[in-house]
Amino acid sequence: MNSEKLSTLVTEAEDIDLSQPPPPRPKARRRWLVWLVLLLLGAGAYVLYARWQAGQAAAVKPAASGGGPTPVVIAAARTGEISIYLNGLGSVAPFNTVTVKSRVDGQLLSVAFKEGEFARQGDLLAEIDPRPFQVMLAQAEAQLAKDEATLNNAKVDLARFQMLGQKGVIPQQQLDTQAAVVRSDEAVIKADQAQIDNAKLQIVYCTIKAPISGRIGLRLVDAGNMVHASDPNGLVVITQVQPIAVLFTIPEDNLKDVLSRLRAGQHLPVDAYDRSGQNKITSGRLLTADNQIDPATGTSRLKAVFDNKENALFPNQFVNARLLVDVKKEQVLIPAVAIQRGPQGTFVYVIKPDTTADVRPVKVGTTEGNDASIESGLAEGEQVVIDGADKLRAGSKVLVNSGARPGQ
Repeated sequence: MNSEKLSTLVTEAEDIDLSQPPPPRPKARRRWLVWLVLLLLGAGAYVLYARWQAGQAAAVKPAASGGGPTPVVIAAARTGEISIYLNGLGSVAPFNTVTVKSRVDGQLLSVAFKEGEFARQGDLLAEIDPRPFQVMLAQAEAQLAKDEATLNNAKVDLARFQMLGQKGVIPQQQLDTQAAVVRSDEAVIKADQAQIDNAKLQIVYCTIKAPISGRIGLRLVDAGNMVHASDPNGLVVITQVQPIAVLFTIPEDNLKDVLSRLRAGQHLPVDAYDRSGQNKITSGRLLTADNQIDPATGTSRLKAVFDNKENALFPNQFVNARLLVDVKKEQVLIPAVAIQRGPQGTFVYVIKPDTTADVRPVKVGTTEGNDASIESGLAEGEQVVIDGADKLRAGSKVLVNSGARPGQ
């Protein structure tokens, strides 16, 4: 029976055509193999990236991992004084500005100034043709001479009437009338003298002089033109620049301290800096404060005066004003870069004698320039970290930079 099954299998095997290829595998199986390979490659890449990140973290935290001390630069806390300034934006304003105008009508004969130069009070600026007013003066003087002759005749008649009145030849009314004529002629003489004085004044007005000392602006009228006292523009504008003023603003909360010192007679220094706030232009003093606070900005305007002997300030120039309000003495000072800020407030890294870093909370007072005053939390002589603090932790070992000096 087994031989019969074997014969049947042999017969079926002979019937198979070996030249035909085997049937293809299903596509789903191939796709599954591709995804398996991609998954293995992704897992391997993630493991390599995680190991690289761990190596980088260990490299930037040598102190925490025991890799070695952290190099830092330190400075010693010192005792000194620190100035308290109020900063404000301001602009330069001239102390006086005068538009020079003609006070009479006439032709402008000459201009005696140069544009942009400095003029002193009383210097000649321009001349107007005085001949019409000289003619008026001559007429007034002639009228005065005529009226004086009339007055003298009336006085002679009055003396004659008085003599006749004493003898009873003429009535008293005629005598009183003649006395009134004399007084009327005397009034006419006074009017004539006023006309003469007015003509002389017009002649004086024909010579225009500088009313103040200052810088002369651009010429507004050329010689040869007719000028009038009613002209709105005038001849030239003179601006006083020595001394000169600076108007700037401060917050209203600081106004009380400033006013208290002004009332006490203190001269508060004011420094003017350029637009960038880096270069000092000149120094002056605070003159006064405005009588009201601007409700739109909550600021008060202050006025400072500067000698401006070198003409460093120019009208309408934009400046940064720094007002010195007070100077605090016997303050613990450290470089401002040493102050760190965190969720618990301000702190510094203090280097202990065993060259380890200690986190010290401090209360910061005034910061001015590169220095900051410490009101509490730090003593004079203690060493603070001014460079390399971003890599420190409490208890970290440090390596002090030998090239740094205390207080650098």
